[in-house]
Amino acid sequence: MAIRPEEITAILRKQIENYESAVEVSDVGTVIEVGDGIARVHGLERTMSAELLEFPGGIFGIALNLEQDNIGCVLLGDFSRIKEGDEVRRTGRIVEVPVGPALTGRVVNALGQPVDGRGPIETNDYRPVEILAPGVVARRQVEEPLYTGLKAIDSMTPIGRGQRELIIGDRQTGKTAIIVDTIINQKGKGVHCFYVAIGQKSSAVATVVERLREAGAMDHTTVVVASASEPAPMLYLAPYSATAMGEFYLYSGQHAFVGYDDLSKHAVAYRELSLLLRRPPGREAFPGDVFYLHSRLLERAAKLSHELGGGSLTSMPIIETQAGDIHTYIPTNVISITDGQIFLETDLFFAGFRPAMNVGISVSRVGGAAQVKAIKQVAGRLRLDLAQYRELAAFAQFASDMDKTTQARLARGERMMELLKQDQYEPMPMEEQVVVLHAGVNGFLDSVPLGRVRAFEREYLRFLRANKRGLLDTIAKEERLSDETLAALEAAAKEFLETFVPKEDADTKAAAR
Repeated sequence: MAIRPEEITAILRKQIENYESAVEVSDVGTVIEVGDGIARVHGLERTMSAELLEFPGGIFGIALNLEQDNIGCVLLGDFSRIKEGDEVRRTGRIVEVPVGPALTGRVVNALGQPVDGRGPIETNDYRPVEILAPGVVARRQVEEPLYTGLKAIDSMTPIGRGQRELIIGDRQTGKTAIIVDTIINQKGKGVHCFYVAIGQKSSAVATVVERLREAGAMDHTTVVVASASEPAPMLYLAPYSATAMGEFYLYSGQHAFVGYDDLSKHAVAYRELSLLLRRPPGREAFPGDVFYLHSRLLERAAKLSHELGGGSLTSMPIIETQAGDIHTYIPTNVISITDGQIFLETDLFFAGFRPAMNVGISVSRVGGAAQVKAIKQVAGRLRLDLAQYRELAAFAQFASDMDKTTQARLARGERMMELLKQDQYEPMPMEEQVVVLHAGVNGFLDSVPLGRVRAFEREYLRFLRANKRGLLDTIAKEERLSDETLAALEAAAKEFLETFVPKEDADTKAAAR
């Protein structure tokens, strides 16, 4: 039988035409239901999970539910303009956000679009908001410190670059302040910071941005905002977007820090989306994958191996508790994902201890490896001493008579608690933390009245900066206390104590009156 080329050509042409029409059908769908930030779309058989879909009016959505006969899609924008019967098109792209140095100093939304009124962001670098976390082989041990500038945290629950440290506590206990202080303290240290505001009031976010700007910290910071007035999909997307922005530095061999404020509201937004998408509710009406929601986010924090550049991404999520209960669903989930937690106690906060960290249940599981030797030398027994002090203080309330040893322990514990207080937005360099803690741990404050401890700290640091600058520089450079440095510190503390007048300050007198 003779082969006729024209017949083969006709058959191929017909098949190509049918294929193109089939592609067209599978790439265009129709809205069959819309409301509350959720759209159900018929068609689009070849849609990928988390793919961007384009709706009329330039509104985009993310395909989350891939069902047999329709797609459940969350809408990123004003869903009131979308109606049933509208045409929906595939984009073939997973959700991406702009990344890179162009975002430094800017305030952006969950899609990386500027909301600070300073014009467009010029960058050609984009990253998908969700990627797989680095594997075990790609990581190495957390061994570099990331200083928060807070004496209580850096001495007892230290944080390393690449770590995930949870901040947990009730409302108004200073959780955001820890993240802001940490960002301010990264000035000049080569760490690119990202503050993610999830479900916060716009006025509160504006206050934080202004504080960062006053401290000169916006020069190394990007603020990602998904405020309480925005739809739930934006709140769901915001922390993933900020993590993608931080990963630009992680995989470039640089260092990044992300503070999530807070993941409790993030979980609530995801619960809202899931219920609207008619996913089966589980405990506390959260969907069954709410643990995975946060684990796939926080696992992306890492310290990469030398072969991959040695970059790091450090995460500091916030979880808000109710009446100090850390045993509910979301807090226990995030505690099990992270490498430690800083628990802020309401009673301590209102008693004037800032940061109001409960030493007993706050822990850093890997930060000790990243703590410099100088702090270990002066704060090695601090946690145990404070735990013993709290037990003695509770017992002393019922004791009428105590021996001198117990009284001395109580007195030193009171002074150490007072010494660990720190004003907001005033992070302290490592070397200054070391000299202050050295003075407290070694008993130089025992003769100082309790009301004068803060004054002692201020004046002692002023004395060292003016007269012993070389000693501070040595501690900062060597990051350890040699015998010579320890002897010099002892001599400096004794010299200052001779000139320090241990009288009550005006504030103490006013309080007494």
